[in-house]
Amino acid sequence: MPELPRPSDFELAILRVLWRLGEGTVRQVHGALQAERQQGYTTVLKTMQIMAEKGLLRRDESAKSHVYRPAEAPQATRGSMVRDLVDKAFEGSALQLLAHALHAKRPSASELDEIQALIDQARLERRRK
Repeated sequence: MPELPRPSDFELAILRVLWRLGEGTVRQVHGALQAERQQGYTTVLKTMQIMAEKGLLRRDESAKSHVYRPAEAPQATRGSMVRDLVDKAFEGSALQLLAHALHAKRPSASELDEIQALIDQARLERRRK
């Protein structure tokens, strides 16, 4: 299956709403977006139609109000975006990405513990192979 296009910032906002809801109509997505950005209903409608054409959303047209749902789980979309970022901005270096991320926003102590646990798990998996 080919990789889906990278969503724009606004498309990502729509995806976050739908990941939270599971599925929804344009009206539901528009309502949920109002808390973070004032966007017209027709802009949300047109963007979601384009996202369906691109394959980012699946559309059920069986009811009067079409119901949309994300084509991929959040982990798949985020993974694709991170791979793209690592390749384009950090010349394929996960180390450089992590170093920049740690300096851009100071992680909490619990986040550092989680990062260390992920590193430990990655080491174990590497040894098993």
